[in-house]
Amino acid sequence: MSDTALGTGPDALDETLGRLSKKAGVRAAIALDRASGAILKTSGQVGSIRTTKTSGSSVPAVGPFANNEGNANSTNHDQGAEELASMVWNFVSTAGSLVQELDTEDEVKLLRLRTKKQEFVIVPDAKYLLIVVHDTSA
Repeated sequence: MSDTALGTGPDALDETLGRLSKKAGVRAAIALDRASGAILKTSGQVGSIRTTKTSGSSVPAVGPFANNEGNANSTNHDQGAEELASMVWNFVSTAGSLVQELDTEDEVKLLRLRTKKQEFVIVPDAKYLLIVVHDTSA
């Protein structure tokens, strides 16, 4: 996704996430800062993507995965978003390393991860990592 497709500034990011959240089957969307991994914006049911784990099994954060929305989200929502952001950050980093090992002139443009319950579409942009979570059809 190019900078022009995602736009610039917070309004363009809000518009993109709002447009994506209206698509059929989309459960959530998250925009991460490409450089730091910080959560810039979220939409949808981010906290419900991951099933509840017992205490002490959280994923260690890689980077400042803080929610910068400034709204009063619940702790579970924030923790779920931070854990998902950390897992995606690690996944994208590993995939990027794989691509670089194969061909130093190549780069990751799109990652899709489909499970039985949901599909993650991850678009690395110059400024953002855009994560869209879809329900998989039966």
